[in-house]
Amino acid sequence: MSNEFRDLLKLVGSGSHTSRALTRAEAAAATAMMLTQTATPAQIGAFMIAHRIKRPTAEELAGILDAYADLGPTLPAIADGRRALVLSCPYDGRSRTAPVTPITALVLAAAGVPVVLHGGDRMPTKEGIPLIELWSQLGVNLRPHSLEQAHTLLNRTGIGFVYLPQHFPTAHGLVPYREQIGKRPPLATVELLWSPYAGPHTLVMGFVHPPTEEFAQGSFALRSQTDWITVKGLEGSCDLARGRTAIVGVNHLGQSERLLLHPRDYGFEGDDVELGDETTLGDRLLDALSGHTSELAKTALWNAGFYLWQAGVASSLDAGLAAAQTSISSGQALAKLTDLRQRAAELSQTLTYSHS
Repeated sequence: MSNEFRDLLKLVGSGSHTSRALTRAEAAAATAMMLTQTATPAQIGAFMIAHRIKRPTAEELAGILDAYADLGPTLPAIADGRRALVLSCPYDGRSRTAPVTPITALVLAAAGVPVVLHGGDRMPTKEGIPLIELWSQLGVNLRPHSLEQAHTLLNRTGIGFVYLPQHFPTAHGLVPYREQIGKRPPLATVELLWSPYAGPHTLVMGFVHPPTEEFAQGSFALRSQTDWITVKGLEGSCDLARGRTAIVGVNHLGQSERLLLHPRDYGFEGDDVELGDETTLGDRLLDALSGHTSELAKTALWNAGFYLWQAGVASSLDAGLAAAQTSISSGQALAKLTDLRQRAAELSQTLTYSHS
Protein backbone atom coordinates (compact mmCIF):
# COMPACT_ATOMS: atom_id res chain seq x y z
CA MET A 1 0.00 0.00 0.00
CA SER A 2 1.18 3.52 -0.79
CA ASN A 3 0.86 5.78 2.23
CA GLU A 4 1.52 8.81 0.05
CA PHE A 5 -1.35 7.89 -2.24
CA ARG A 6 -3.60 7.18 0.75
CA ASP A 7 -3.04 10.73 1.99
CA LEU A 8 -4.05 12.12 -1.41
CA LEU A 9 -7.08 9.83 -1.50
CA LYS A 10 -8.18 11.15 1.90
CA LEU A 11 -8.11 14.70 0.53
CA VAL A 12 -10.59 13.98 -2.29
CA GLY A 13 -12.65 11.29 -0.59
CA SER A 14 -13.35 12.50 2.93
CA GLY A 15 -16.76 14.01 2.28
CA SER A 16 -18.31 17.30 1.30
CA HIS A 17 -17.28 19.12 4.48
CA THR A 18 -13.65 18.08 4.86
CA SER A 19 -12.43 17.11 1.39
CA ARG A 20 -10.59 19.54 -0.84
CA ALA A 21 -9.34 19.68 -4.38
CA LEU A 22 -5.80 18.54 -5.09
CA THR A 23 -3.17 20.98 -6.17
CA ARG A 24 -1.78 20.56 -9.66
CA ALA A 25 1.36 18.89 -8.28
CA GLU A 26 -0.70 16.56 -6.05
CA ALA A 27 -2.94 15.54 -8.98
CA ALA A 28 0.14 14.81 -11.10
CA ALA A 29 1.63 12.72 -8.30
CA ALA A 30 -1.61 10.77 -7.77
CA THR A 31 -1.92 10.07 -11.48
CA ALA A 32 1.68 8.90 -11.72
CA MET A 33 1.10 6.49 -8.83
CA MET A 34 -2.01 5.12 -10.55
CA LEU A 35 -0.30 4.77 -13.92
CA THR A 36 2.67 2.94 -12.41
CA GLN A 37 0.29 1.03 -10.08
CA THR A 38 2.34 2.09 -7.09
CA ALA A 39 -1.09 2.57 -5.57
CA THR A 40 -3.00 -0.62 -4.83
CA PRO A 41 -6.07 -1.69 -6.85
CA ALA A 42 -8.29 -0.79 -3.89
CA GLN A 43 -6.75 2.67 -3.69
CA ILE A 44 -7.04 3.26 -7.45
CA GLY A 45 -10.69 2.25 -7.58
CA ALA A 46 -11.50 4.33 -4.51
CA PHE A 47 -9.75 7.37 -5.97
CA MET A 48 -11.55 7.10 -9.30
CA ILE A 49 -15.01 6.95 -7.80
CA ALA A 50 -14.27 9.58 -5.11
CA HIS A 51 -12.84 11.95 -7.72
CA ARG A 52 -15.87 11.45 -9.94
CA ILE A 53 -18.27 12.20 -7.07
CA LYS A 54 -16.29 15.27 -5.99
CA ARG A 55 -15.89 16.45 -9.63
CA PRO A 56 -12.45 17.46 -10.89
CA THR A 57 -11.16 20.99 -11.05
CA ALA A 58 -9.24 22.58 -13.90
CA GLU A 59 -6.10 22.56 -11.76
CA GLU A 60 -6.46 18.84 -11.06
CA LEU A 61 -7.00 18.08 -14.75
CA ALA A 62 -3.91 20.12 -15.60
CA GLY A 63 -1.95 18.00 -13.12
CA ILE A 64 -3.23 14.76 -14.63
CA LEU A 65 -2.21 16.04 -18.06
CA ASP A 66 1.24 16.81 -16.65
CA ALA A 67 1.57 13.16 -15.63
CA TYR A 68 0.38 12.01 -19.06
CA ALA A 69 3.00 14.25 -20.65
CA ASP A 70 5.73 12.84 -18.38
CA LEU A 71 4.84 9.15 -18.62
CA GLY A 72 2.90 8.84 -21.85
CA PRO A 73 3.89 8.60 -25.52
CA THR A 74 4.49 11.62 -27.71
CA LEU A 75 4.64 11.52 -31.49
CA PRO A 76 7.48 13.76 -32.69
CA ALA A 77 6.68 16.63 -35.01
CA ILE A 78 6.17 15.83 -38.67
CA ALA A 79 9.42 16.31 -40.56
CA ASP A 80 8.38 19.37 -42.58
CA GLY A 81 6.89 21.16 -39.58
CA ARG A 82 3.36 21.56 -40.96
CA ARG A 83 0.68 22.42 -38.40
CA ALA A 84 -1.48 19.44 -37.50
CA LEU A 85 -4.98 18.89 -36.20
CA VAL A 86 -5.24 16.55 -33.20
CA LEU A 87 -8.77 15.10 -33.10
CA SER A 88 -9.69 13.95 -29.59
CA CYS A 89 -12.82 11.80 -29.43
CA PRO A 90 -14.17 9.82 -26.45
CA TYR A 91 -12.33 6.55 -26.05
CA ASP A 92 -15.52 4.60 -25.37
CA GLY A 93 -16.62 5.18 -28.93
CA ARG A 94 -20.00 5.56 -30.58
CA SER A 95 -23.11 3.45 -29.99
CA ARG A 96 -25.96 5.48 -31.53
CA THR A 97 -24.76 7.56 -34.48
CA ALA A 98 -22.52 6.72 -37.44
CA PRO A 99 -19.04 8.27 -37.18
CA VAL A 100 -17.30 9.95 -40.12
CA THR A 101 -14.03 10.90 -38.41
CA PRO A 102 -11.89 8.71 -40.73
CA ILE A 103 -13.26 10.51 -43.79
CA THR A 104 -12.50 13.85 -42.16
CA ALA A 105 -8.93 12.71 -41.54
CA LEU A 106 -8.48 11.44 -45.11
CA VAL A 107 -9.79 14.65 -46.68
CA LEU A 108 -7.57 16.76 -44.44
CA ALA A 109 -4.49 14.65 -45.15
CA ALA A 110 -5.20 14.74 -48.89
CA ALA A 111 -5.25 18.54 -48.59
CA GLY A 112 -1.87 18.58 -46.86
CA VAL A 113 -3.10 18.93 -43.26
CA PRO A 114 -1.52 16.33 -40.91
CA VAL A 115 -3.99 14.63 -38.57
CA VAL A 116 -3.21 12.90 -35.27
CA LEU A 117 -5.78 10.59 -33.67
CA HIS A 118 -5.62 8.57 -30.48
CA GLY A 119 -7.69 5.93 -28.71
CA GLY A 120 -7.93 2.33 -27.63
CA ASP A 121 -10.10 -0.74 -28.01
CA ARG A 122 -13.69 -1.19 -26.81
CA MET A 123 -13.89 0.60 -23.52
CA PRO A 124 -16.35 0.81 -20.62
CA THR A 125 -18.84 2.09 -19.98
CA LYS A 126 -20.38 2.62 -23.39
CA GLU A 127 -18.34 -0.04 -25.23
CA GLY A 128 -19.08 1.77 -28.51
CA ILE A 129 -17.19 1.26 -31.75
CA PRO A 130 -13.76 2.90 -31.39
CA LEU A 131 -11.66 4.59 -34.06
CA ILE A 132 -9.21 1.68 -34.26
CA GLU A 133 -12.03 -0.61 -35.44
CA LEU A 134 -13.26 1.93 -37.99
CA TRP A 135 -9.81 2.05 -39.56
CA SER A 136 -9.64 -1.73 -39.51
CA GLN A 137 -12.94 -1.94 -41.42
CA LEU A 138 -11.40 0.42 -43.99
CA GLY A 139 -8.49 -1.99 -44.42
CA VAL A 140 -5.98 -0.06 -42.30
CA ASN A 141 -4.46 -2.08 -39.46
CA LEU A 142 -2.86 0.35 -37.00
CA ARG A 143 -2.70 -1.96 -33.98
CA PRO A 144 0.78 -3.52 -34.37
CA HIS A 145 2.78 -0.37 -35.09
CA SER A 146 5.38 0.86 -32.64
CA LEU A 147 5.36 4.55 -31.78
CA GLU A 148 8.28 5.01 -34.17
CA GLN A 149 6.29 3.37 -36.94
CA ALA A 150 3.26 5.52 -36.13
CA HIS A 151 5.51 8.54 -36.58
CA THR A 152 6.80 7.14 -39.88
CA LEU A 153 3.22 6.68 -41.05
CA LEU A 154 2.42 10.27 -40.06
CA ASN A 155 5.40 11.53 -42.06
CA ARG A 156 4.53 9.45 -45.11
CA THR A 157 0.75 9.83 -45.20
CA GLY A 158 -0.16 12.76 -42.96
CA ILE A 159 -2.14 10.52 -40.59
CA GLY A 160 -0.83 9.29 -37.24
CA PHE A 161 -2.53 7.18 -34.59
CA VAL A 162 -1.50 6.76 -30.95
CA TYR A 163 -2.96 3.42 -29.84
CA LEU A 164 -3.37 3.09 -26.08
CA PRO A 165 -2.64 -0.67 -25.62
CA GLN A 166 0.50 -0.48 -27.76
CA HIS A 167 1.86 2.99 -27.03
CA PHE A 168 0.65 3.77 -23.50
CA PRO A 169 0.24 0.39 -21.76
CA THR A 170 0.32 1.93 -18.27
CA ALA A 171 -2.82 3.95 -19.09
CA HIS A 172 -4.36 0.90 -20.77
CA GLY A 173 -3.79 -0.95 -17.50
CA LEU A 174 -6.32 1.35 -15.81
CA VAL A 175 -9.12 0.49 -18.27
CA PRO A 176 -10.48 -2.49 -16.23
CA TYR A 177 -11.24 -0.12 -13.36
CA ARG A 178 -13.81 1.63 -15.53
CA GLU A 179 -15.72 -1.61 -15.86
CA GLN A 180 -15.42 -2.35 -12.15
CA ILE A 181 -16.64 1.05 -10.92
CA GLY A 182 -19.30 1.24 -13.64
CA LYS A 183 -18.74 4.94 -14.34
CA ARG A 184 -16.48 7.13 -16.42
CA PRO A 185 -13.67 8.45 -14.20
CA PRO A 186 -12.18 11.93 -14.74
CA LEU A 187 -9.50 10.22 -16.86
CA ALA A 188 -12.15 10.03 -19.59
CA THR A 189 -12.21 13.83 -19.63
CA VAL A 190 -8.42 13.99 -19.62
CA GLU A 191 -8.32 11.86 -22.78
CA LEU A 192 -10.27 14.57 -24.56
CA LEU A 193 -7.80 17.23 -23.38
CA TRP A 194 -4.66 15.19 -24.01
CA SER A 195 -2.51 15.80 -27.06
CA PRO A 196 0.15 13.12 -27.72
CA TYR A 197 1.82 15.21 -30.43
CA ALA A 198 4.95 17.33 -30.05
CA GLY A 199 4.69 19.46 -33.19
CA PRO A 200 2.69 22.64 -33.77
CA HIS A 201 -0.99 21.76 -33.75
CA THR A 202 -4.54 22.70 -32.92
CA LEU A 203 -6.32 20.31 -30.59
CA VAL A 204 -9.97 19.57 -31.35
CA MET A 205 -11.98 18.03 -28.54
CA GLY A 206 -15.55 16.84 -28.60
CA PHE A 207 -17.80 17.37 -25.61
CA VAL A 208 -21.37 16.79 -24.48
CA HIS A 209 -21.83 18.76 -21.28
CA PRO A 210 -20.92 22.48 -20.92
CA PRO A 211 -18.81 21.89 -17.76
CA THR A 212 -16.40 19.83 -19.87
CA GLU A 213 -15.76 22.85 -22.07
CA GLU A 214 -15.23 24.98 -18.95
CA PHE A 215 -12.72 22.45 -17.60
CA ALA A 216 -10.89 22.63 -20.94
CA GLN A 217 -10.67 26.41 -20.79
CA GLY A 218 -9.20 26.36 -17.29
CA SER A 219 -6.83 23.45 -17.87
CA PHE A 220 -5.49 24.78 -21.16
CA ALA A 221 -4.91 28.21 -19.60
CA LEU A 222 -2.85 26.62 -16.83
CA ARG A 223 -0.81 24.65 -19.36
CA SER A 224 -0.32 27.65 -21.69
CA GLN A 225 -2.09 25.91 -24.57
CA THR A 226 -3.48 28.59 -26.88
CA ASP A 227 -4.80 26.77 -29.96
CA TRP A 228 -7.80 24.54 -29.45
CA ILE A 229 -11.34 23.96 -30.66
CA THR A 230 -14.28 22.55 -28.72
CA VAL A 231 -17.11 20.85 -30.60
CA LYS A 232 -20.45 19.86 -29.11
CA GLY A 233 -20.38 16.84 -31.36
CA LEU A 234 -22.26 13.63 -31.90
CA GLU A 235 -21.98 11.57 -28.70
CA GLY A 236 -19.25 13.94 -27.57
CA SER A 237 -17.08 13.26 -30.62
CA CYS A 238 -15.46 15.70 -33.04
CA ASP A 239 -18.21 14.99 -35.60
CA LEU A 240 -20.58 17.94 -36.11
CA ALA A 241 -24.26 17.09 -36.02
CA ARG A 242 -26.65 17.83 -38.86
CA GLY A 243 -29.83 17.47 -36.82
CA ARG A 244 -29.12 20.53 -34.66
CA THR A 245 -27.06 23.69 -34.59
CA ALA A 246 -23.35 23.01 -34.32
CA ILE A 247 -21.87 24.72 -31.27
CA VAL A 248 -18.14 25.32 -31.65
CA GLY A 249 -15.58 27.24 -29.62
CA VAL A 250 -12.49 28.39 -31.51
CA ASN A 251 -9.50 29.54 -29.47
CA HIS A 252 -6.39 30.89 -31.15
CA LEU A 253 -3.54 32.75 -29.48
CA GLY A 254 -5.72 34.00 -26.65
CA GLN A 255 -8.62 35.03 -28.90
CA SER A 256 -11.91 33.14 -28.51
CA GLU A 257 -14.86 32.92 -30.86
CA ARG A 258 -18.17 31.11 -30.49
CA LEU A 259 -19.60 29.67 -33.70
CA LEU A 260 -23.24 28.65 -34.09
CA LEU A 261 -23.48 26.85 -37.42
CA HIS A 262 -26.92 25.99 -38.74
CA PRO A 263 -26.71 23.10 -41.25
CA ARG A 264 -29.82 24.34 -43.09
CA ASP A 265 -27.99 27.57 -43.98
CA TYR A 266 -25.59 25.50 -46.07
CA GLY A 267 -28.00 22.88 -47.41
CA PHE A 268 -26.93 20.17 -44.97
CA GLU A 269 -29.95 19.92 -42.69
CA GLY A 270 -31.20 16.41 -41.93
CA ASP A 271 -31.39 13.75 -39.27
CA ASP A 272 -28.16 12.43 -37.83
CA VAL A 273 -27.43 9.02 -39.31
CA GLU A 274 -27.99 6.12 -36.95
CA LEU A 275 -25.12 3.72 -36.37
CA GLY A 276 -27.09 0.69 -37.56
CA ASP A 277 -25.19 -2.51 -38.24
CA GLU A 278 -21.61 -1.93 -37.08
CA THR A 279 -20.24 -4.58 -39.40
CA THR A 280 -21.34 -2.64 -42.50
CA LEU A 281 -20.04 0.74 -41.37
CA GLY A 282 -16.76 0.40 -43.25
CA ASP A 283 -18.62 -0.32 -46.49
CA ARG A 284 -20.87 2.69 -45.94
CA LEU A 285 -17.87 4.94 -45.34
CA LEU A 286 -16.26 3.58 -48.52
CA ASP A 287 -19.43 4.37 -50.45
CA ALA A 288 -19.27 7.94 -49.18
CA LEU A 289 -15.58 8.18 -50.11
CA SER A 290 -16.41 6.89 -53.58
CA GLY A 291 -18.77 9.79 -54.17
CA HIS A 292 -22.06 7.93 -53.80
CA THR A 293 -24.89 10.09 -52.50
CA SER A 294 -26.28 9.24 -49.07
CA GLU A 295 -27.13 10.89 -45.78
CA LEU A 296 -23.85 9.57 -44.38
CA ALA A 297 -22.00 11.14 -47.31
CA LYS A 298 -23.65 14.49 -46.54
CA THR A 299 -22.54 14.19 -42.92
CA ALA A 300 -19.01 13.44 -44.11
CA LEU A 301 -19.00 16.51 -46.39
CA TRP A 302 -20.38 18.75 -43.64
CA ASN A 303 -17.57 17.72 -41.33
CA ALA A 304 -14.72 17.62 -43.83
CA GLY A 305 -15.66 21.07 -45.12
CA PHE A 306 -15.75 22.52 -41.62
CA TYR A 307 -12.32 21.16 -40.73
CA LEU A 308 -10.75 22.28 -44.01
CA TRP A 309 -11.94 25.76 -43.09
CA GLN A 310 -10.59 25.57 -39.54
CA ALA A 311 -7.27 24.17 -40.76
CA GLY A 312 -6.81 27.21 -42.99
CA VAL A 313 -7.09 25.33 -46.29
CA ALA A 314 -10.30 27.21 -47.09
CA SER A 315 -11.15 30.84 -46.37
CA SER A 316 -14.77 30.16 -45.37
CA LEU A 317 -17.09 27.32 -44.53
CA ASP A 318 -18.64 27.52 -47.99
CA ALA A 319 -15.20 27.26 -49.56
CA GLY A 320 -14.36 24.35 -47.26
CA LEU A 321 -17.50 22.48 -48.26
CA ALA A 322 -16.66 22.99 -51.92
CA ALA A 323 -13.10 21.78 -51.39
CA ALA A 324 -14.34 18.70 -49.52
CA GLN A 325 -16.70 17.91 -52.37
CA THR A 326 -13.85 18.21 -54.85
CA SER A 327 -11.57 16.00 -52.73
CA ILE A 328 -14.15 13.23 -52.70
CA SER A 329 -15.53 13.53 -56.23
CA SER A 330 -12.02 13.69 -57.75
CA GLY A 331 -10.93 10.59 -55.84
CA GLN A 332 -8.22 12.39 -53.85
CA ALA A 333 -9.56 11.28 -50.48
CA LEU A 334 -10.01 7.68 -51.67
CA ALA A 335 -6.47 7.71 -53.06
CA LYS A 336 -5.24 8.83 -49.64
CA LEU A 337 -6.97 5.80 -48.10
CA THR A 338 -5.28 3.50 -50.63
CA ASP A 339 -1.91 5.04 -49.81
CA LEU A 340 -2.57 4.73 -46.06
CA ARG A 341 -3.51 1.06 -46.44
CA GLN A 342 -0.38 0.25 -48.41
CA ARG A 343 2.03 2.10 -46.16
CA ALA A 344 0.46 0.76 -42.96
CA ALA A 345 0.74 -2.77 -44.35
CA GLU A 346 4.38 -2.21 -45.33
CA LEU A 347 5.21 -1.08 -41.81
CA SER A 348 3.41 -4.08 -40.31
CA GLN A 349 5.34 -6.37 -42.65
CA THR A 350 8.60 -4.77 -41.58
CA LEU A 351 7.62 -5.40 -37.97
CA THR A 352 6.88 -9.06 -38.78
CA TYR A 353 10.27 -9.51 -40.44
CA SER A 354 12.08 -7.91 -37.50
CA HIS A 355 10.45 -10.44 -35.14
CA SER A 356 11.13 -13.46 -37.33
